[in-house]
Amino acid sequence: MALPDITSRADLEQALRLFYRAAFADPLIGPHFTEIARLDLDAHLPRITDFWESALLRTASYRGNALAPHAALHAAAPLAAAHFGRWVQLWRATLDGRHAGPVTERAKAQSQRIAVAMLRRLGEGDTGGGSGGFVPLSAVRLASGSAAG
Repeated sequence: MALPDITSRADLEQALRLFYRAAFADPLIGPHFTEIARLDLDAHLPRITDFWESALLRTASYRGNALAPHAALHAAAPLAAAHFGRWVQLWRATLDGRHAGPVTERAKAQSQRIAVAMLRRLGEGDTGGGSGGFVPLSAVRLASGSAAG
């Protein structure tokens, strides 16, 4: 049976809830959400859903600065390529288990573009696949079952 594509805000909200459940439990990035940012998912979810809805479904629901909270988090506990790589991995894995289609593929590609842009704007390391091995190395580590970082 074919998986449905992402077509609505409800699809995004469900995927984001699953993603954050995995992210909060992840040993590499979970502490950034739970201990450092102390993210209240119920308060955060409408805003992050606005972001993804704007990016993928072409609404104008998000009006914010996605870099600002990440810059504050980075100041408290530096974010590195491995953190962003894991974020991309978990997002892709969440989507792969629920959705397939052009919007879903755009969501996966967008996550990698966001991760690279955030890393660059935070001034952290190589994001071009050189010695840091941004997403490709992390993907290999996730596929092999070992932790990235």
